[in-house]
Amino acid sequence: MSENTLTVQSATETKVANALHQALTTQKPLKASDWEASVPDFDTAYRVQHGFTELKKEPVAGYKVSLTSEETQKMFDSDSPFYGAETKSAWLSSPAQLPLSDLMDPLLEVEMVFTAKEALLPSDTLEQLLAKVGVAAGVELPDSRFSDWFPALSKYLVVADGAVGGRVVYGADTTEKVTVADLATVDCTLTLDGKELGTGKSSEVLGNPLNSLKWLVGKLAEQGVAYPAGTKVSSGTFLLPPHLQKGHYVAHFSKYFADVEVEVK
Repeated sequence: MSENTLTVQSATETKVANALHQALTTQKPLKASDWEASVPDFDTAYRVQHGFTELKKEPVAGYKVSLTSEETQKMFDSDSPFYGAETKSAWLSSPAQLPLSDLMDPLLEVEMVFTAKEALLPSDTLEQLLAKVGVAAGVELPDSRFSDWFPALSKYLVVADGAVGGRVVYGADTTEKVTVADLATVDCTLTLDGKELGTGKSSEVLGNPLNSLKWLVGKLAEQGVAYPAGTKVSSGTFLLPPHLQKGHYVAHFSKYFADVEVEVK
């Protein structure tokens, strides 16, 4: 494991992290143009994210991976995914309820959630990773501390802002014996109050959501961060996310997983 490279290195990075935390606390969004010059690259962005996460004074329970489809990578002018740390209170089990007012400008995404049953290593193959994790369906609620963020926010500010982390609702781990190939063949339908909002496929997530997990474990290892047992990850979305509104959401999966339900009040 390499040395942790995420420690904040300058007063400017500290200032951005503090501003993000204040925006989270007060629910008063930041204006992106005020901060773009302060976060000019991914290394800076991940250090700011680390500082922002530490200010939450809560353990990291897992991660979310963003930009796992060609479509979203084009939106944010990136050729790779990125990740955000998600602290313990961000993770909710399905069926979940939450007030819309808990979040600032949220979207909704349909995902897979992997939970490590033992430490994951960057050398693990997809088959080894699958053997080491529980696999569940999930719904992620991305949110940002910047106003008018989707899809205009710079990729570096997205990363600094915890990869626009909000909440993740996860179902029970599947009890079926699934293969690596199986996980690329799951379809999902998302409804709000019984009305279909969209459909998506797990293959939208880097071809297979396990590729997202492998990317994350490798990226964290580069930064000197381990992936211990118990750590979760929300893999990336099956479909282009709608804006979150009040009502009853159901993500229905074609196989392996129970529905994931979120009641937004």
